[in-house]
Amino acid sequence: MTAGDSSEPDGRVKPLPADVDLDAVRDALISWYEADHRAFPWRRTDDPYEILVSEVMSQQTQLDRVVSAWEAFCERWPTVEELADADRAEVVAFWTDHSLGYNNRAKYLHEAANQVVDDYGGEFPESPEALSELMGVGPYTANAVASFAFNSGNAVVDTNVKRVCHRAFATPDDDRLFEEAAQTLMLEGESSVWNNAIMELGGVACGKKPRCDEAGCPWREWCHAYQTGDFTAPDVPEQPTFEGSRRQFRGRVVRALSEFDELPLAKLGPRVRVDYGGEHGEAWLRELAADLDDDGLVAIDDDGEETVVRLRR
Repeated sequence: MTAGDSSEPDGRVKPLPADVDLDAVRDALISWYEADHRAFPWRRTDDPYEILVSEVMSQQTQLDRVVSAWEAFCERWPTVEELADADRAEVVAFWTDHSLGYNNRAKYLHEAANQVVDDYGGEFPESPEALSELMGVGPYTANAVASFAFNSGNAVVDTNVKRVCHRAFATPDDDRLFEEAAQTLMLEGESSVWNNAIMELGGVACGKKPRCDEAGCPWREWCHAYQTGDFTAPDVPEQPTFEGSRRQFRGRVVRALSEFDELPLAKLGPRVRVDYGGEHGEAWLRELAADLDDDGLVAIDDDGEETVVRLRR
């Protein structure tokens, strides 16, 4: 896949390339996520109360630090009714003791619990629109709770998702286009697993310093950044260290095969590096191709006389 044309016939800028294979992209990401992901405890529940607590705690706080605080909070106030009945000063004190940032989040969370009890009979509303009526619950948090608790949300668009869309599909740095891209990519009716998966991709593989190969990014075959070597993003204005890295040469292999479909090693090598030969000759290239073969990106055909590397489609 290439970046494609950047605009529609009517002149509107497109959020995704015209030739993106949505089914393949979706299947690859979900399979990658379901095979292995960070086991945060709130990912093992669909309780909207527990998910709301995790979302409020996670605002500008590292997730690893949130785990112990979330577990302690849910043990102390295990239901929305018990939080609503709690003394607000105690909730704020808990927030301070666990270094969870601005205390007004604790106040808003306590007030939201009271709204759920008083206005909804203890049952959380299920739509992002209704959830947004709760104190301190903005559009992002409302959509996250709707997605992870009720599987009824839209595509979540946070910094990670913007970075992923910009790098993988050359989505322009525009909030409207990021929302369109994320919504188009998401499989309808699967907001829970999809939003978890794409945020995991941004957090594990496509961070400010990309770990494409190390994390086994499932989108390398299609990724514009991986093929071009340009890993800048809205929150990464300067190019991460890339020149001379193994990731750079893997990307060059994929890019060359995207153009020619298949090439023998002798012709592929000079297209990967100008100084092909010596310690960076055939043995080095075979190892690079073998890595890509293990990742399912290329296939290697060897008839005993010539070794040909081809891009998997």
